[in-house]
Amino acid sequence: MSEANTIDINKIMKLLPHRYPFLLVDRVLEFTPRQSITAIKNVTMNEPFFQGHFPDFPVMPGVLIIEALAQTAALLTFTEEKKDDAIYYFAGIDAARFKKPVVPGDQLVMVAIYQREKAGIYKFHVKATVDGELVAEADITCAVRTKGA
Repeated sequence: MSEANTIDINKIMKLLPHRYPFLLVDRVLEFTPRQSITAIKNVTMNEPFFQGHFPDFPVMPGVLIIEALAQTAALLTFTEEKKDDAIYYFAGIDAARFKKPVVPGDQLVMVAIYQREKAGIYKFHVKATVDGELVAEADITCAVRTKGA
């Protein structure tokens, strides 16, 4: 793995507008522009959503797994070029499946595979694994637009 194809949290924060508690990507392990990206989210008991989901059996909400996957896809989109006034919107989801709960102590390994782009609309197949086991997957659509448009 080449250091040139990794992204640390400081660069992630330059590419994504999200901040605590909604920044859900800790590190990019590798990427190939216009092809694929692999990133991680370390899931800890300190996550604010575990207070209510669920107090006696903490489980990462599926919608946040999908959001983490969408943020991973956004990073793939912005590895080539990101304009300062660009914003990335989650526009659609198809075929979402959740296979296993994600709990504190898990490391979510997220993969986004680029499928196509037309007029700023991007399509990806995304999947998340824990210890090599599939926990979630989906086909997502995202749009890059100018802030305020």
